[in-house]
Amino acid sequence: MNSRNDIEDLLRKLTPQVLGAIVRRYGHFDTAEDAVQEALLAAATQWPREGIPEEPLSWLITVAARRLTDLLRRDQARRRREDVVAGWRPARDRVAPPADRAPADADDTLILLFMCCHPALSPPSQIALTLRAVGGLSTGEIARAFLVSEATMTRRISRAKTTIRDSGVRFAPPSAAERDERLAAVLHVLYLIFTEGYSATAGPLLYRDELSSEAIRLARLTHRLLPDDREAAGLLALLLLTDARRPARVGAGGELIPMADQDRTLWRAGDIAEGIALITETLPRGPVGPYQLQAAIAAVHDEAAEYADTDWPQITALYERLLALGDNPVVALNHAVAVAMSRGPRAGLALVDGLAPRLPDDHRIDAVRAHLLELLGDRDAAREVYRSAANRAKTLPRQRYLNIRADRLAGPVTAEGTG
Repeated sequence: MNSRNDIEDLLRKLTPQVLGAIVRRYGHFDTAEDAVQEALLAAATQWPREGIPEEPLSWLITVAARRLTDLLRRDQARRRREDVVAGWRPARDRVAPPADRAPADADDTLILLFMCCHPALSPPSQIALTLRAVGGLSTGEIARAFLVSEATMTRRISRAKTTIRDSGVRFAPPSAAERDERLAAVLHVLYLIFTEGYSATAGPLLYRDELSSEAIRLARLTHRLLPDDREAAGLLALLLLTDARRPARVGAGGELIPMADQDRTLWRAGDIAEGIALITETLPRGPVGPYQLQAAIAAVHDEAAEYADTDWPQITALYERLLALGDNPVVALNHAVAVAMSRGPRAGLALVDGLAPRLPDDHRIDAVRAHLLELLGDRDAAREVYRSAANRAKTLPRQRYLNIRADRLAGPVTAEGTG
């Protein structure tokens, strides 16, 4: 019998495919999303007991279609949808292939991605809806990413689905004008999905492979669709160069391993080579955007044979260019780390102290401050701040890592990186 975790992983992978198939066939994005959620709930209840069907995607599409029928019938008196429900004809001007999959040149998930980034939605709603419909994140996870309550995020997603429905948008590949209009939101959404997968905001695991892998897959599709867009190439390079380190980032017991202690022979050389080739080819072609700069920073890290070989002055300069594009406090915190490594911990600590009011509940502020205090030799203060960081961390691996760092300060002095 398949484990519940295996089933949950499969359902998360299939969710956008099921939603894409239902919307492509029948339209009604808002109601279709509700129907898909009910089908997922049915699968989560039945499959652990009865086993996974031979064709789980077809099973989910069939159940979701039935649920959609029920939901539309329930609403038919008010919305006069009797003909739609009875006939089950695809909406006019929608492409409806005979199979449950879209044509080879029209990936349903990518179409969903651009659909969720409709200009009628505010940027936060675009991101929230896409994380839900395409990324497969729960409403609670999205709420934590936006620092709002789950009830608030539920209302936001519901309003976004209603807006998509009322806009009359077709489920079809976006036009060239629509791609240009929505690309910034699409790239930001993919970045957030990857970030949630690479550094989970909560729970027992440090990373969630299904999310980071899906973000990379969608970034590849976006780059393939827009091969001349420098930021689309930069984002793909950034995700590849970052994810390449993942095999060395977690120990056998699930513990976090900082970059300074990672076995770099475990880094995926193929991904690093692909990412460096992408960013090397992209950077000279014109104005440099934030994803290209972040990819360049990641490339400098990945090119160092050992941690001690890291070119921190170059990383510092790249962060300063990145900050010139936008005053992001997380970028500023990473810049402070680079300054500490290139100009000394006291210079970095002064920058971190200035950032504290902008990230009041973020454990990373205390984690960086503690490390710099440790480098300055103030072991008692560092131990106390590590404990504070551990109390604020939302994932168990980070909590364990930070508590271990605090415990080690009672022993011999060590020189470890922040990773």
